[in-house]
Amino acid sequence: MLATRALSVLGKRAISTSVCLRGGHGVAKVEPYTLPAYFDRTENPLPDIQFVQELSAEQKSLKEKEKGSWASLSNDEKIALYRISFCKSYAEMHKGTGEWKSIVAGMLFFCGFTGFIVLWQRKFVYGDVPHTFAAEYKEKELQRMLDMRINPVEGFSSNWDYENKQWKK
Repeated sequence: MLATRALSVLGKRAISTSVCLRGGHGVAKVEPYTLPAYFDRTENPLPDIQFVQELSAEQKSLKEKEKGSWASLSNDEKIALYRISFCKSYAEMHKGTGEWKSIVAGMLFFCGFTGFIVLWQRKFVYGDVPHTFAAEYKEKELQRMLDMRINPVEGFSSNWDYENKQWKK
């Protein structure tokens, strides 16, 4: 009976710790995405946590020194304290990255590549220009349309003087 009771207690304990939640009792597992994170953003100048989470011995002594008078701190120590709390300054956050150069280079590359494809198609894919695009053919076509008196009320035949064989002024 004692062994049965001991095993039942151990079994309940094992079940409650493996589930991690037991109606407000037991151990609750904290997921990493629920913890506050550090971000350098100008919209949020004071992040929830410091940039450096685990301090070295030198940084710990500097934090102790911080509690005293700031007049006794050198500029390098003040900068080191700032770097413990923040990764970048405002000037560093607003500094350009130069990413635009690679984007413009990629766009120009693809425009040039497209130009080469168009030239290749003109030379090897498309045939010669049809004879109907020649200036002589266009003149003959215009004369034929004038001879047929196509659209004489509002069209271009209405602007042709048939007696003098020239365009009306």
